[in-house]
Amino acid sequence: MNTTKRRTLRPPGSRVFQVLYNIGLGPIVGRLVLLLTTTGRKTGLPRVTAVQYEEIDGAIHVGSSRGTHADWFRNILANPRVRVRVKSRQFTGIAEPVTDPARIADFLEYRLRKHPAMIGRILQADGLPPHPGRAELEQYATQLAMVIIRPDQRQR
Repeated sequence: MNTTKRRTLRPPGSRVFQVLYNIGLGPIVGRLVLLLTTTGRKTGLPRVTAVQYEEIDGAIHVGSSRGTHADWFRNILANPRVRVRVKSRQFTGIAEPVTDPARIADFLEYRLRKHPAMIGRILQADGLPPHPGRAELEQYATQLAMVIIRPDQRQR
């Protein structure tokens, strides 16, 4: 694994996805990317970020390739209340920050099963084999973070 210089494959900027959602293409682009709105920890202003996700057992799981250094993750640490726009749905929820490598490795295994080619290429870009073993995933996960977003109970 290349630990000196990490490269990550990132989707186009959040503004592109905001436009796509706004013109009604949310059901299409929302299969892989959602819009996550956090509250800026310094400004208090809404901050929208396009992120890949998985919906597992009614909760939204979002991984952070920048670990705890991603601005949206740091915003969640300051205020876990978020707004999610996914496909044709919008809801508020509470985001649970996760830094446990075992839980993150579980999420990576899930994503590898669901999207083997895409996730395999992302892992390769970060210096891993396209189908790493559990130990490699847990080691890799030590530099990542994720959040689990559960919809606000009042919206169900």
